[in-house]
Amino acid sequence: MKKTTLDYILKVRVPVTLFIVVLAFTLTYYISRPERDSIGYAPEQPIPFSHKLHAGEMLIDCQYCHSTVTNSRFATVPAVGVCMNCHSVARKNKEDIIKLTQHYEQNKALTWKRVHSVPDFAYFNHSVHVNKGIDCAECHGRIKDMEVVQQVSSFTMGSCLNCHRNAHDKLPQLKNINEGPENCFACHR
Repeated sequence: MKKTTLDYILKVRVPVTLFIVVLAFTLTYYISRPERDSIGYAPEQPIPFSHKLHAGEMLIDCQYCHSTVTNSRFATVPAVGVCMNCHSVARKNKEDIIKLTQHYEQNKALTWKRVHSVPDFAYFNHSVHVNKGIDCAECHGRIKDMEVVQQVSSFTMGSCLNCHRNAHDKLPQLKNINEGPENCFACHR
């Protein structure tokens, strides 16, 4: 190979190639970040449900529907029967409530699509957080203002560790809150 060809490769092609690789990686990283972190994820549900109406305007507490949140790892999606506690009387003639009633009468569960989740390899316990006084909105956003629920916070290890390490800064309203555990086995069991 001639010296001029080698000089051209080293001075022009290698830097241009490296620039393109770094640019492609950077763009891909930032453009795909919401997809990786699930931020903005708002799946279509089998029956439209407005948290803005129920939790916001009607002031129904999260724990009325997500009843296991204080004593279980999981918040759980309510059974159709919980919905029917009100909708056996309220707004019975609405198309979606008729569909809900049919599921209830046939003893069929609704296949709600999960919006918020942590990876299977990570252990998370809702009850520990809720019983410490941490409001649902800290992680889930202002659900009571959402017509359609979507994920607004990242549920990555970095996000959890940031809160565990800075609990006093993140949750100043909770005077007696301790920093959360940072050891691997707290979440990776």
